[in-house]
Amino acid sequence: MMSSVDAPPLAKYLASTDKKTRDKAVKNLAVFLSNDAGNAISDLEMAKLWKGIFYCFWMSDKPLVQQALASELAELLLTITDVPSSLNFLRGFWTTMVREWSGIDRLRMDKYYMLVRRFVHASFRLLIRIEWDNSAYEEYNSILSGPSGPLCSNDIRVPASLAFHLADIYLEELDKALSVTTPSPPLPAPLYTALSPFLSLAACTQTKTTYKHLQEALFEPLFTALKPARSESPPSRKKPRLAAPAFQTLVSNACVSNPKQEGAMPSEGLRKALLQKVFDVASEEETRDSNRRKMYALYRDGVEDDEDSVG
Repeated sequence: MMSSVDAPPLAKYLASTDKKTRDKAVKNLAVFLSNDAGNAISDLEMAKLWKGIFYCFWMSDKPLVQQALASELAELLLTITDVPSSLNFLRGFWTTMVREWSGIDRLRMDKYYMLVRRFVHASFRLLIRIEWDNSAYEEYNSILSGPSGPLCSNDIRVPASLAFHLADIYLEELDKALSVTTPSPPLPAPLYTALSPFLSLAACTQTKTTYKHLQEALFEPLFTALKPARSESPPSRKKPRLAAPAFQTLVSNACVSNPKQEGAMPSEGLRKALLQKVFDVASEEETRDSNRRKMYALYRDGVEDDEDSVG
């Protein structure tokens, strides 16, 4: 049983106007977190800690400094030796991003987009390291979809632009994490598990633009990447889409939901299984009717594209 501990009083040093003081505070934070196995920082202390980290990053004003600091902060997820403590630190990150996002000015937004990208990448490396442990992955998804999470569908405080950015980068960062992680190759990525928070948001969002962005930025590029190339396939009856990212490493090393049992699946079988998952989520009672129709259409278009390819 983990005990709750207080973090050292680093927040005020992290938010210092003096760069040397901030740099030293980040180093001390890494040391503290690396020795935190078996302990959980209290919610109050975590909130204070992340407020300090947020403003530490806020005051980093040169591109190379911003990039280095973003990487250093994200690596803290992997520095923490206890997985629940690492996920608790990640929860603090997302809670802070959701709370502070609307206050980020236009000139600083790009660097916070970068920070989010670094944390998504580090999160996938953590999940790969623990071999996609099911309970940890469920907790990770609950951080994204639960209260104060960036993919929460029923919290009007969650900025849509944050969910949009996640949809834009999610599969790209998963593909990168699979490419750079040792052992090589890692266990296959469970794609349905990865997509679950986005499918839940697509099913329940009340905003047309959010659904549209999820489909165009995430679902369609993935299904396009999973569709095997055929040299002499008949033209699709569907209108051509813009070229999508290939996600080559991901396509060659992914499964539906159970890496150890399923192993890396052929892209055709994986595409078919994931299309069926879209249909299943669309069929759930809590799915909004307007979104249900769009998800059924996504499923139907995918099945018809497959029929065109083999017919």
